[in-house]
Amino acid sequence: MGNNKGEEIGNLYVIAAPSGAGKTTLVEALVDSIPKLTVSISHTTRPKRPNEMHGINYYFINNNEFDEMIKHDDFLEHATIFDHDYGTSKRWVEDTLAKGIDVILEIDWQGHQQIKHLFPHSIGIFILPPSLEDLRTRLTKRNQDHPDVIKKRVADARETVSHIQEFEYVIVNDDFMNALQDLKMVIEAGRLSAKRQTAKYAQMIANLETMTS
Repeated sequence: MGNNKGEEIGNLYVIAAPSGAGKTTLVEALVDSIPKLTVSISHTTRPKRPNEMHGINYYFINNNEFDEMIKHDDFLEHATIFDHDYGTSKRWVEDTLAKGIDVILEIDWQGHQQIKHLFPHSIGIFILPPSLEDLRTRLTKRNQDHPDVIKKRVADARETVSHIQEFEYVIVNDDFMNALQDLKMVIEAGRLSAKRQTAKYAQMIANLETMTS
């Protein structure tokens, strides 16, 4: 007898963290290790760093292009972070979820608040560094920002952490493999949620409900 599976809709995960907490590296490893899981590529007005590629890390666009996308309601959410704009494509996220593929949004706490209004069942995950000093060390070692920018990012971390209670899960990135395993468990748990499973097995559940003893 088959499973009588119904149409499966993907879960939307929002992963936020202070800059330098190791979020991007964790997410890359997570996507590589779990099938039917992908990351939304944001649009940004931030200049491209030497190790980044257009269409892979971000869609790098200018301010006028970004404003036009806002005007046409193309963004699911958008925010200004460190004087640069970031936005998530609404159509791409909705189309991907409809295919039964889980989507990760790497955005900040402002974007998470916007997503919660549009997708109340989205799952928020907050990545914490072991300490503020560790965060400062990571930002300095990656050698991507001016010292003044690093100081600003460390100060911003305090504001970011103040929103931690708005997320469903908190993972401390003190050991990479442990943090990655924790992330995997959150994704697997999301796939076993009642909302997801009742949609997936709708016909089977309906058949069971109509059975007589």
